[in-house]
Amino acid sequence: MAAVAEGSRAASQAASAAAAAAAKESAYQKDVQKLVDLLSNLNPAAREFVPSSAAPPSKKALSADAPVFDYCSIGGANGGSRDSGVDSTYIGNQQHKMRSGYINHGRRRMNERARRADREDSIRRTVYVSELDHTVTEERLADIFANCGQVVDCRICGDPHSVLRFAFIEFSDEEGARAALNLGGTMLGFYPVRVLPSKTAILPVNPKFLPRTEDEKEMVIRTIYCTNIDKKVTQLDVKSFFQELCGEVSRLRLLGDNVHSTRIAFVEFVNIGVLTVSFPAKHF
Repeated sequence: MAAVAEGSRAASQAASAAAAAAAKESAYQKDVQKLVDLLSNLNPAAREFVPSSAAPPSKKALSADAPVFDYCSIGGANGGSRDSGVDSTYIGNQQHKMRSGYINHGRRRMNERARRADREDSIRRTVYVSELDHTVTEERLADIFANCGQVVDCRICGDPHSVLRFAFIEFSDEEGARAALNLGGTMLGFYPVRVLPSKTAILPVNPKFLPRTEDEKEMVIRTIYCTNIDKKVTQLDVKSFFQELCGEVSRLRLLGDNVHSTRIAFVEFVNIGVLTVSFPAKHF
């Protein structure tokens, strides 16, 4: 009787173990099916990723049009041999471009240095003159400072209607500029001038605006510049005024804009020797 009970208990345990194993297998199959369903949603054409370190060496050949570089042909040494397939023309062109670019870049840098050096040299040879009486002309100013050295250029700047203006004077050497500093305090007109080392060079005059022929130079001598002309005055009025006081006018140009309250004029006379005339606007 005891043996029958023991056998029945063993069979029951075996059935339970089999049922547990079947349940575990069923759960495993469900998990596998879920994974299959998940992977089926991915790109079916996708390939397996292989790290570059584990990938086999590529045997892909170069294009037939790709240039072949020969180490010997571009300055290689150590016994290198020349390959008959080298495109020497291509390499030569590349070397020429590299050399040309380097040379051009070097020339630009040299030109910039030269221009900078010339500008700095011009600044050292230039003085700045301030508190300058408006009656002083460039010719007179250059004559006064010529006692210090050869004057290369002289420019008076500022509002022509202002009582005081300023000027830049450039000498042929630095000694002239240093000597010009001693003229500070000299009376020119009604005011003593101040002379200091300049911080800038005189800008060159554009040659396009200068007279080139003798006829153009003569025309400039026969032409005057007139300012502060009332806008109510006509071109005929200006011409009649100057012809009455100075002589026959060959050409006149009256200019103005919508910004300034007055206009300007260039008056060219037939004969040379016309003096500058100052007159109030009421004469028109």
